[in-house]
Amino acid sequence: MLFKEIIGQQTIKDYLVKTVKMNKISHAFLFEGNEGYGGLPLAIAFARYLNCLNPSENDSCEKCVSCLKAAKMIHPDIHFVFPVIKKGSSTPVSDDFIHDWRTVVLQNQYFSSLKWFAAITDEKKSGVIYVEESQRIIKKLSLKNFEGKFKIMIIWLPERMNDAVANKLLKILEEPPASTVFLLVSENSDELLPTIVSRTQRINIPPIEIEEITKALIERFSLDPDEANTISKLSEGNFVKALEYEGIESENGMMENFIFLMRSAYSRKIFDIEKWVTDISMLPRDVLKNFLVYSIGMLRDSFIYNFNQSELVFLSQKEKDFISKFSPFITNDNVIKMVEELELAYDQIEQNGNTKIILFDMAIKFITFFKN
Repeated sequence: MLFKEIIGQQTIKDYLVKTVKMNKISHAFLFEGNEGYGGLPLAIAFARYLNCLNPSENDSCEKCVSCLKAAKMIHPDIHFVFPVIKKGSSTPVSDDFIHDWRTVVLQNQYFSSLKWFAAITDEKKSGVIYVEESQRIIKKLSLKNFEGKFKIMIIWLPERMNDAVANKLLKILEEPPASTVFLLVSENSDELLPTIVSRTQRINIPPIEIEEITKALIERFSLDPDEANTISKLSEGNFVKALEYEGIESENGMMENFIFLMRSAYSRKIFDIEKWVTDISMLPRDVLKNFLVYSIGMLRDSFIYNFNQSELVFLSQKEKDFISKFSPFITNDNVIKMVEELELAYDQIEQNGNTKIILFDMAIKFITFFKN
């Protein structure tokens, strides 16, 4: 992956190149930004640039031995750690899924954690970085460089490390091996140990510029400029979200589930709600959490829609069609209560509560919030 292949984020790319040219390379960087902003592509491109034998003014050379191996993600001095799914009694590590990882990254560049987990399992589980991973990290970094200038450890979603891994990583960051660079790519750095964050050079990744997403959609998928611009505004700087709106990635059914829940609650159809809960609770917890976040956004937009503030609402045409009819039922009296229930359900699911009980309780309470 090259800097020129990354959508937008020119300021960050220039900064990373500058750190190399000035030889001010920290032993640990923390790329922090929401899904779809480009944290992982930036980290991979930076790793390639760090070990490039003949770097150009603004990017890797693409021709040296190091670049050729990095392009295929087989460079012996660039290592990856990422959340994995446990199957059976044995505890897995990233190396067990490295072939799948290379396939997903090389094919997509921009992808969500949900897409990654779906690529390695069809079970209803969330990925974790297990304690066994720490021994692999220590072993790899204890070896001499094979051929690169640096040994680079890219850790994607470090917030999914369990406490044991986090504490061992902290010790390594306190006394890092020579010629080692850690690149942590986080979508929620608040869940990291503060002591880990304090030992990194933080790089805040903002939303991708609307113009850059529009340009990428036109160039990569030959979209009509007006359509690409609309999708870019809806994406809120998230290229993964832009792909979902366009349908380039598979539909997640969030809007359909939201509409069904609201209609069933308004109509007081208990049996429909029960069936909905049974069906949706089969989804992975991360998908359910995304659905709850999406629902909060839809309620917010529905409430704002009542005040004719269209410039504050970015929706697809299907969402607009629904909200134009649904918004009168979202009022001062119920919007806060609904959002609070959605946030409570999110917290309970994140704490591994029973999803059926949580969602059914939430949906039943929604019935009482509608005035029929």
